[in-house]
This record gives sequence, C-alpha cells and structure tokens, in this order.
Amino acid sequence: MNETTPLIVGLTGQTGAGKSTVSAIFVEAGFALIDADKIARLVVEPGKPCLAELFDFFGNTIRREDGSLDRPALAKIVFNNKQRLESLGSIMYPYITEEIFRRINAFQAAGRELILLDAPTLFESRASDFCDLILSVVAPPEVRCKRIMQRDHISEQAAHERMNAQLPESFFEEHSDYIIHNADDLTQLRAITQEVADKIKTSYLPRH
Repeated sequence: MNETTPLIVGLTGQTGAGKSTVSAIFVEAGFALIDADKIARLVVEPGKPCLAELFDFFGNTIRREDGSLDRPALAKIVFNNKQRLESLGSIMYPYITEEIFRRINAFQAAGRELILLDAPTLFESRASDFCDLILSVVAPPEVRCKRIMQRDHISEQAAHERMNAQLPESFFEEHSDYIIHNADDLTQLRAITQEVADKIKTSYLPRH
C-alpha cells in the first residue's frame, strides 16, 4: 500500500445512538468526513436517475406534487417491511457507493491521510468492504428511542419501527474494530471518542 493511500475509518451503529456527535469529534481530530446520509439525499434530488428508479419501483405514492421525494411516505412503506427496505437499498446503494468513491479519490488527490466514512448502513451497503477500520456506536434502547422521536419528530411506534429495521447490537459488537457505548453522558462520550480517535491516529496511521 503506497504512502498516499488514506486510512478509511467506517463509522456506523444504531440509529439514535449518538453517531453524529462522534462524527463531529473525529472531524475536530483531523479526519476528512464523507457523510453517507447527505449523499443519500443528494442522489434522490429531482432529476437524478436514482429518484426515477424509486418512482418506478414504489409508485407515485412517494412522489410530491413538485416532483420531489416524499420521505415520510417512503418511510411508511419500508420501515415495517424488510423486503421493501432491502429493495430500497438495492436501488440506492450503487448510486451512494459511486459518490463515496468519487469523494475518497478527491480527498486522496488532496493529500488527506485520514477519512471518516459516516454511514448508518455501512454493513448493509457493503461499504464496510473498503474500510480499513470500523467503529460502531451503540446505546440503550430507551435512550435511542427518545432521541429518534425528538430528532425526526415521529411517534414512539415509528421510532421503534426504525430501530427494529436495523441490525442488532450483537452484530455491531462482532463486526467492529472499536465499539463506543454511549450512556447518554456527553462529557463521557466526548472523552471516549477523543481517545479512540487519538489511538487510531497514533497506532494505525504510521503503519498504514
């Protein structure tokens, strides 16, 4: 592996576990950020081929009058139906992955050595395959449910549907190089995250 190849750390975990906070701390520590959530929104903007595929597959019930994606309508269709959620992924992941690679190449060309790929569906999309290390954030169910309800302005039932649609905590435990357990203490979360970021920079980057 040549010296200019960046170290790519995949950040994932349970929805509502505090991943955004962890991501922000890694950026402060010098990591270039690729936000897969933002890319997922980019690829379904009006006029994009990914959006056209979604309309073809799921129908006009997810199309707003202005031609944009009706996200709440799509959420109702997929989050309580595993097969439809997988179909959504099979349509969107290729477009998301293409843009992720484009941004990795751009950061590499700019000489960035540390890249954080923040991706809620890191494993499902197989983006984990091109990560050097994987960091997952987990938290107690009651903490996550409260955060999701506040963040997305949805009901408790809808929050649980989103939680149940994800991989179990045991999967993240078994498939990650680092696990951060968020006990809903911001000071503690910041300290632990900073420690992990520093360890990655000092232990892995020189050898990489």
